[in-house]
Amino acid sequence: MNTPQDLPPVLQDTDETPFDKLHEECGVVGIFGHREAAKLAYLGLYALQHRGQESAGIASCDGERIYSHRAMGQVADIFTNAVLAGLPGAVAIGHTRYSTSGDSALTNAQPLIVDCNRGPLAIGHNGNLVNATEIRARLENAGSIFQTTSDTEVVLHLLAQARGPLSSALPEALNQIEGAYSFVLTTRDALYAMRDPRGFRPLAMGIIPPSGNPAQLRLTGLADGSAVVFASETCAFDLIGAQYLRDVEPGEYVKVSAEGIESHRFAPALERRQCIFEHVYFSRPDSLVFGISVQESREAMGRALARRSAVPADLVVPVPDSGVAAAIGYSAESGIPFRFGLIRNHYVGRTFIEPQQQIRDFGVKLKLNPVRSLLEGKRVILIDDSIVRGTTSRKIVRLVRDAGAAEVHMRISCPPTVSPCYYGVDTPSRDELIAANKSVDQIRDYIGADSLAYLTLEDLQAAVQDRGGKHYCNACYTGVYPTEHVGDAALPILKGC
Repeated sequence: MNTPQDLPPVLQDTDETPFDKLHEECGVVGIFGHREAAKLAYLGLYALQHRGQESAGIASCDGERIYSHRAMGQVADIFTNAVLAGLPGAVAIGHTRYSTSGDSALTNAQPLIVDCNRGPLAIGHNGNLVNATEIRARLENAGSIFQTTSDTEVVLHLLAQARGPLSSALPEALNQIEGAYSFVLTTRDALYAMRDPRGFRPLAMGIIPPSGNPAQLRLTGLADGSAVVFASETCAFDLIGAQYLRDVEPGEYVKVSAEGIESHRFAPALERRQCIFEHVYFSRPDSLVFGISVQESREAMGRALARRSAVPADLVVPVPDSGVAAAIGYSAESGIPFRFGLIRNHYVGRTFIEPQQQIRDFGVKLKLNPVRSLLEGKRVILIDDSIVRGTTSRKIVRLVRDAGAAEVHMRISCPPTVSPCYYGVDTPSRDELIAANKSVDQIRDYIGADSLAYLTLEDLQAAVQDRGGKHYCNACYTGVYPTEHVGDAALPILKGC
């Protein structure tokens, strides 16, 4: 276990401070046994676009060759009909990526593809390997040559060096890496899906049956005409007409081939440490993640906030979009009316032109606009999923006050975020996390709210059906990490996915 040391105070508010959210770094999909596998992978990535907007890629296989296309940008812009026509085969994997600062490059876009002693391989990764830098140094000293700065490439080198068939090489390689990973990997004739022994990141399995019963597939293997699919979230299944079967288990790899579906355990399952922030913010509310409804868990967070942190008010207003479900729960529990008092502009691009005469809070105003007729003269409860640096919360509170609100009370549907994540989340360093450096009262004063309250860790665990905290990683709220090789002094040089 590692507990990072205290670092300098939080950064001051500036117009250049990034929009104040944590970022999930990746989404993955896998398709086996469908004549339009690449198109289904594209649609799956489209549904997972929220998990990464920097780059995307698809690799397909026709039984002989692996074809691929990767590019910077968003899924709908990258994959035209002409591009998808160049990705033949009944097997495909896809990846959409959010990269960390300074790591935005096409060379790091996935899936990564190699042609090695095992033939062609393509891999997509959601997570972060906390010992990748150490392994890479060892491999380079032995003569390995790397093409990217991605931690995922380490796995390909380990697979190439392992002895025996892939069935034995996979356990040998996977048992050398530590951290968070959900992988999809394709060879000429099979698709593999695997999840780390602690189960940090989600990976769901489903089928597209020709007309049969999905329960039969569990018993008999691959039914004629059915396709097997994997995805980071089940919302991808809804778009392509797939039915959710189960999650890939921690420490398991699933192989899908013409012979059927095989389940193998490459490592004993360790104490589960599923990412609790998947339910707080990352995942779409219409997904099942770790087997439970994200919409229901977020509404439960809002209800718990209302019970524990009630305040007299006229309106409950979500900070869209991620605050909506918790605000619905808060409103239902408190009896205070729910209103969309902030409207989000969903069409803000990566760049914009600011007038020469600086406009206060310009970046936030591009994304959010208050409904003055609803807010004017009202006591408002603002519901948001988290406060990271505090700079955006401060601007949103000011926006609501400028729209005429009489009082602004902020309620946050998770505990204070006090520590960085090293398991596939782009998190500011500890000195940039406001809750690591200021008390709740100091944060309230900084953001300019009349009151501020966070969800307790106990209530958050109850909302995700984890009373006692036995199955979820909460290191971002406690600073206690379930693996070694972490801490601000040991940030991985290799960038996770």
